[in-house]
Amino acid sequence: MADRHFVAVQIPVAIDRPYTYASDRPLLPGSIVAVPLGPRIVTGVVWPVEIEPVDAARVREIEQVFDLPPLPEALIRLIDWVADYTLSPRGMVLRMVLRAPGALEPEKPIMGVRLAGPPPERMTGARKRLLEAAADGLAWSKSGLAGAAGVSPGVVDGLVKHGTMEIVAIPARPVAGEPDPELPPADLTDAQEKAAAQLVDLVKARDYGAALLDGVTGSGKTEVYFEAVAQAFRAGRQVLILLPEIALTGAFLDRFTARFGARPGEWHSDMATKTRNRVWRGVLGGEVRAVVGARSALFLPFADLGLIVVDEEHDGAFKQEDGVIYHARDMAVVRASLGDIPIVLSSATPSVESRANAERGRYTRVHLPARFGGGAPPVIAAIDLRAEPPERGRWLSPLLVEAIEATLKAGEQSLLFLNRRGYAPLTLCRTCGFRMSCPNCSAWLVEHRFRGVLACHHCGREERRPVECPHCGDADSLTACGPGVERLEEEVLERFGEARTLVMSSDMLGGVQRLRLELEAIRRGEADIIIGTQLVAKGHNFPGLSLVGVVDADLGLAHGDPRAGERTFQLLTQVTGRAGRAGQASRAFLQTHAPDHPVIQALVSGDSERFYEQETAMRRQAGLPPFGRLAGIVVSAADRGTAENHARALARAAPAGEQIRLLGPAEAPIAVLRGRHRFRLLIQAHSSAALHAWLHDWLGKAPKARGSIRVSIDIDPMSFL
Repeated sequence: MADRHFVAVQIPVAIDRPYTYASDRPLLPGSIVAVPLGPRIVTGVVWPVEIEPVDAARVREIEQVFDLPPLPEALIRLIDWVADYTLSPRGMVLRMVLRAPGALEPEKPIMGVRLAGPPPERMTGARKRLLEAAADGLAWSKSGLAGAAGVSPGVVDGLVKHGTMEIVAIPARPVAGEPDPELPPADLTDAQEKAAAQLVDLVKARDYGAALLDGVTGSGKTEVYFEAVAQAFRAGRQVLILLPEIALTGAFLDRFTARFGARPGEWHSDMATKTRNRVWRGVLGGEVRAVVGARSALFLPFADLGLIVVDEEHDGAFKQEDGVIYHARDMAVVRASLGDIPIVLSSATPSVESRANAERGRYTRVHLPARFGGGAPPVIAAIDLRAEPPERGRWLSPLLVEAIEATLKAGEQSLLFLNRRGYAPLTLCRTCGFRMSCPNCSAWLVEHRFRGVLACHHCGREERRPVECPHCGDADSLTACGPGVERLEEEVLERFGEARTLVMSSDMLGGVQRLRLELEAIRRGEADIIIGTQLVAKGHNFPGLSLVGVVDADLGLAHGDPRAGERTFQLLTQVTGRAGRAGQASRAFLQTHAPDHPVIQALVSGDSERFYEQETAMRRQAGLPPFGRLAGIVVSAADRGTAENHARALARAAPAGEQIRLLGPAEAPIAVLRGRHRFRLLIQAHSSAALHAWLHDWLGKAPKARGSIRVSIDIDPMSFL
């Protein structure tokens, strides 16, 4: 009987420890295998832990060892770290790595045909046309050759049978090109060259180091960090660039291709399965040198990762809110640290956490204070809606209307920003006051007039807008309250009917492809007035844009989220920064009921440093991140009483802890979500170590969730809903 070698195999399911299996040969940690689990065969990874004593007779055999390089050691360490930090089962973190099961087996070759022998004795018109089409000697797919010659595929089969043509394997087109770092870069200013040199030195060190690339909108941050990317390519290493939104990747890929002469690999949820498999396998094998992707790209198995870039590092889209709850920016820093990899965090409006890390010396701050080409940022003014209100039933103030008219006359573009999708956020009955709400969530239904539906933006439920009030039965009594981008478009069309108007919102029909086409149309100047949600604030370059109007600048300030001020400042700085990027004079107007609010004042004055100083001082005094740590716990259940009782039982089981504060339980702001009742607890601690030690102690003693009860733990929460 062959020797048996016992190995620990971590399986990508909701378990936290590996199981022991037997192999007929030694296996390296990170080897990807197929193993039996109950009646199923599942994929797993050999884990570098000590094997516990086992009954050899009960140990099951590994079914298959995939012909792939092992997962890198640094990636395995990252999985362990993320699992421990987020209090998630190790198997669920591994599952994020093994997202492309089709990549584990070699890709099947594409079979084609080409000329191989003399023509057949019997020549027909169809055969003659086909041989003429194939005369270049290149391999064709059978259907492609038949189509080019205007014949049926059977003619191809006949020539293969006669030996005139042969079947050959056609190499697959590379899923990503080979980048050329020596192509000439963009012309950089002295400030940009100095910043680029700092980042290049970071890459040359071949060690962990973090840089915060902090530059005003339009300062050329991308061109600067491209020089660090080029240095990684010169060293023969791989690069990962994380972007917050799929819609950003189209223009970014074009810029990358222009700089390096080849398109990188892509990684996001909109990819075809086959492409996803090829990118994953190419990353592990080292053939794919660069990947541009969303947050999940962080868990790709890079063979030799030499640089990580997190673009728009402040963006909330980097936070994963379900499954394993993690922040991709923070975990990217961890991956860089564990793998001795340099990392660049780039933003015009850095997070308070990143700014604090730079001030503490943990990150090197690389600052670009001026726009590329010497252009001035937009002049920002607040419109006090108490003194300059819109006309009744309208949403644009007279001052903003005048500015749009002047911009249209000048042949330039205007952007109206309102961070509300749909037509109206609330529909109510004028007769009885009934409000149309979601039966599954404690939220109002949002009217989408373009599609004729009322939709819940939390659970996705949609229903047709009724003619009669469901409560009192009165006909034609339902009225829309408040504006969304669709209602704003209605006003724009009434006021500026000749203008070419475009609405950009993530829930418009057509998805990502439509968004990319619309963004390109704006860049070409094919729209006069753009109306958009926060989608338009994310790093886009609109050369013809000279006016930005923020319709409701107070929208993000009206709740108790401790990051509300920071988020509003970042969002409005980003959206106003879309104007004047081609060097033209530009303006931005903020419609507000609170022109004296510190956030509005900071935006109008352009004094971002004062805002960061005030925000940092407030966080430090309150012990909020980055000067303290938070953990959020959401208890949900099918009925309110069950959720509340379990949340209170958790609170009663909480141990005493020095400098630990437990707040709650309290009903969540969104008390019902997808039919589940929710209660929140919040834990505040002075350090991450203290927080995790206390949580482990607490959860080890706390009553277990049973039946319909679910307990979700969010370390470093970004949302408090």
